Amino acid sequence: MGKYAYNQEALKNLKIEDTSILDRLVDFESAREAHLKKDHSKRDKRLSLKEAIAEFVRDGDISTDAGFAYVRTAHQAYFEMIRQGKKDLHFIGSPNTNQSYMINYGVCRYSHNSYVGAEMRGTDRNYSRQLKAGKVKILSEWSHGSMAQGFKAAQLGCPGVFSKQILGSDIVRYNPYVKVVQNPMRDDPDPVVFIPALYPDVAVIHVHAADKSGNARIYGPAVNDIALAAASRKVIITAEEIVPEIDMRYNNKGVSIPFMYVDAVVELPFGAVPGNMPGHYYWSRQWWEKFLRFGTLTDENLKEFMQYWVLDCKDQFDFVEKLGGAKWAAKARKMTKVAEYDNEDEGFDFSYQAYTPGNDSGIFY
Repeated sequence: MGKYAYNQEALKNLKIEDTSILDRLVDFESAREAHLKKDHSKRDKRLSLKEAIAEFVRDGDISTDAGFAYVRTAHQAYFEMIRQGKKDLHFIGSPNTNQSYMINYGVCRYSHNSYVGAEMRGTDRNYSRQLKAGKVKILSEWSHGSMAQGFKAAQLGCPGVFSKQILGSDIVRYNPYVKVVQNPMRDDPDPVVFIPALYPDVAVIHVHAADKSGNARIYGPAVNDIALAAASRKVIITAEEIVPEIDMRYNNKGVSIPFMYVDAVVELPFGAVPGNMPGHYYWSRQWWEKFLRFGTLTDENLKEFMQYWVLDCKDQFDFVEKLGGAKWAAKARKMTKVAEYDNEDEGFDFSYQAYTPGNDSGIFY
């Protein structure tokens, strides 16, 4: 592993004394070694979710959110990490609402931070409370764009990129990995930020379809997932369905992750619930409201909430039944298709009874 010259102001501001905790995320040598050792053959990589998480997610790994917040995100894989008692992972969030609930179970110990929340649904008080209690430590602060550039640099095999991202913000003062330098192509003063290539240990990417060897199809924006598949040392694909390779060849629109990056393939219908899966199901807005407006208020609330929704569910089908079963699935499919203008929207009503403390209908569709 190489030696790294970190941003000293950020180390001081974040109170990081042992910088070895930072090294693996930017360690090109070990990432290259992991990629060279990976079995790149076209073989059957199908596992159950329990098997994939048990084999490829190790305590202390650096994991990263895929999809975007609650859109095409592998929520059910994260819940399985909790069930299996994984410990002390570093999580890269953009945003990092999904790592928040994992802090309480010791799954997430270190945070590469972006922002916390679920837009209109509410503010995540749990992350702030756990941070103040010392249950999680922030190792770096990022914007969406700067984080994406770090993954992209890794995908391209570059040491990093020069960028105008995060100039003029305090993020530079709280990110040990980035440095403001002079643009080497200019003689006059022209500051840029050097953003290094980022190499997570493991990424779980939920997709619309995959074949048994790991070729994966995404409908809609890929966000950072194509770069993540190339950058990460280990890649688990969870898919709404497993299709024959010939389907990937002839219906190749959106086939953007090649099999040679992938270590495990999991057939996981409803793998993104309670989030949104474009073309398949809308997100459960009521679930997120209850999580944020009830679950995050106290540690006791979150324990009660997660016990019911995660620990008392053996798989995603149990979760869907609690959301409302077939009726929820049918409504969620209709909603996402109307939102994407794939179904008739005239007369369709997106309103619902919002969750408020003390007025919980228990209905999530």
